[in-house]
Amino acid sequence: MQPLPSTQLDGWLDEDFIPVETAASYFRQLYEEIPWQQDQIQLFGRSISIPRLQAFMGEAGLDYRYSGLSLSAIDWHPAVAEIRDRLLHKTEVQFNAVLLNLYRDGHDSMGWHRDDEPELGSNPVIASISLGAQRRFLMRTRDRERYELQLNSGALLWMGPSFQNQCQHSLPKTKKPVTARINLTFRKIQI
Repeated sequence: MQPLPSTQLDGWLDEDFIPVETAASYFRQLYEEIPWQQDQIQLFGRSISIPRLQAFMGEAGLDYRYSGLSLSAIDWHPAVAEIRDRLLHKTEVQFNAVLLNLYRDGHDSMGWHRDDEPELGSNPVIASISLGAQRRFLMRTRDRERYELQLNSGALLWMGPSFQNQCQHSLPKTKKPVTARINLTFRKIQI
């Protein structure tokens, strides 16, 4: 584990959380077996497709809302449940939901945001797992200091309780040729 590039950022990075071969196996399973969908959000009065595919899974009856979307949890995929259990063993945090994002290529992205929806509570902990292609992950603090990480397949980025209050983060588009990447962001939805 290594600290993030600034003491202002509450979190750490474990670049080898999932071994390379296991990460590749998880990637293949999830890429082929998850019921990916491309949702629409309202932006400036227009309905637009989000620039990635996604799925939301977790405990029965959980819902998650962001950007005008309301997602209902589907059942845990066995591979995702294995990753969740690995997280529990390492962190002792019992996550009850995960948002999966599939970035098909460099055109897919996630803009600047905070994971600060009310159902996550006031100081949410997010465990972000990367599978597949390496991508740039950007962070900027409230005073606009910027930091960059290269997230490899199998990496765990731990965003601690005050991370979402301290900064925004994004996964920008790239013109470099990149293959697909899956990101799993484990959360605790307040019931």
